[in-house]
This record gives sequence, C-alpha cells and structure tokens, in this order.
Amino acid sequence: MRTDLIALRAAGVAALLVTLPVAAAHAEGGGSGRPTGSVTVTPDATVPGSQVDLRVSGCKEARGKAFSDAFEAPVDLVPSADQPTLTNQARIRSSLTPGTFEIKVTCDGVDGKVRGSVRILEPNRPSPPATPTAPVHAGGGGTARLTAVHTGAVIALREDGPGTRHAVIGLVLAAVAAVAVALRSVRRRRSG
Repeated sequence: MRTDLIALRAAGVAALLVTLPVAAAHAEGGGSGRPTGSVTVTPDATVPGSQVDLRVSGCKEARGKAFSDAFEAPVDLVPSADQPTLTNQARIRSSLTPGTFEIKVTCDGVDGKVRGSVRILEPNRPSPPATPTAPVHAGGGGTARLTAVHTGAVIALREDGPGTRHAVIGLVLAAVAAVAVALRSVRRRRSG
C-alpha cells in the first residue's frame, strides 16, 4: 500500500513538472504581440512598376491581407495550391524611390501578425541574381549555406528550433516515462 502511495506521488510530481514549463512557455509566446510566420517576396528586390509574388506562412485562417507603402493597393491573400501558406501577387507602385519597404499581413484577426519587406532598386539597375536563401527540402541539405559562403553572397538564414508544441510533447513524454519507471519499481518491490 505504501509503495502505491509513492508511485502516485511520483506521478503527481511528474504531472506538475510538465504543467509548469508548459504554462510558462505559453505565457511567453502566446500573448507577446510579436509577429509570427514569414513573408517571402519573389523577387525580393525589384524595380518600381513591377509585380512580385507573395507567400505568407503563419496564418491559420484561409484568408489574409498584405499592406505596404510599396504596393499600389492592399493585396488579398488566398490559400496556395501546394503548401499551407497564403499567396497572391502585388503590383509595385511606379513612383517609388529606391529603399526597403515593410510588408504587414493581417490575418487571424490580428493586424501585422506576419511581417516582411521588399527592396526597391533604381529603375535602370538590373535585379540581382537569385541567391539560395535556405536549404532545399528535396535533398539539397545545407548546400545553400555552403554555396553562399563560396560565392561570397551574404544571406540571412532563418533557422527555427523547436516551438512550444514540441516542448509540450517532449515534457509529456518525459512525464509518462517517469510514471512508467515509478510503477515498474513498485511492481518489482511487490514481487521481490
């Protein structure tokens, strides 16, 4: 009977250890108001009067709207056919001066939930050649980073680690393992 009580207490402690970090992680990331997701602009540098493709990740709903001083008008975003992202094309205003312009995406009822930028070049200057910005999911591995280093290109790689969901799963699995070990030791004490 006493060993059952010890196992029950161990299970309670394991549940508490899982609950506290999860609550803290949710409090940090949940209501921070920081933008989540990303905006991919293709090409990322263009000239006034051109058209760019937008691809937005981080929106749960199937609709969104992209705003920028660089666009002729706000852009309605729709689900893409091949990925869980929102997409559409934007026309760049022809009267822009060169510079970097912020893009804010409103989705899931949050203004500016996702943010990005587009660079506007001088009209007579050709667009820079495309540079790999992330490893290819189809077997390229980390070659984009190596290629950029060897060609002298400067790129910004965004590498996201595990998020809150992964932390919760890991903590739950650790708690289940702790309870299993506690119960197994109780059973061994009874039989031996």
